[in-house]
Amino acid sequence: MSVPTVFVVDDDDAVRRALSRMLGVAGYEVTTFASAESFLESYDPDSPGCLILDVRMPGMDGLELQQKLTEQSLAPPVIILTAHADVPMAVDALQDGAVAFIEKPFEKEHLLERIERALQHDARRRRNQSECAVVQSRLNTLTPREREVLDLLVEGLAVKQIAVRLGTQRHTVKHQRASVLRKMESVSEVELVKAIALLRSES
Repeated sequence: MSVPTVFVVDDDDAVRRALSRMLGVAGYEVTTFASAESFLESYDPDSPGCLILDVRMPGMDGLELQQKLTEQSLAPPVIILTAHADVPMAVDALQDGAVAFIEKPFEKEHLLERIERALQHDARRRRNQSECAVVQSRLNTLTPREREVLDLLVEGLAVKQIAVRLGTQRHTVKHQRASVLRKMESVSEVELVKAIALLRSES
């Protein structure tokens, strides 16, 4: 698995150098960019990590870059780091999904704490999406009737209730339930419900 990277996008050379040194000493893999455009040209959505982003930059500004990244399913968590902060800007950034909004000058420990949280958030999200892909592939193996049975199981209906709802026999539903659990590789209905809940929460 790829090592998480802290991507720094700031048009100020001194800021990029300082952050690169500080984060490197703290043990992070760091890649810096002087513009939003150069970041977009090289960024791979499959690369785990987080993004430290300045707001006011020539060309595409930080908030515009953040908005573009939200269109991707695995966009990196964004930490806004700026010397030109105001309340509307902070509100916009946070509403668009930024995990932190930090004003320059900043406290080193505060930034490192936010970076660690962002990387944990990214790892958890990627893990969930990977698990969801597995669940979805298993769902695709179910027949239409098995999907109906699954949906009713997730609703909390018992076998007898499902049989009434579908107008079929109880033993038929028991057989379909067993098939659903086998194909979904779930040892119990509780595990099945958790898997479907995760899938729906990420969709």
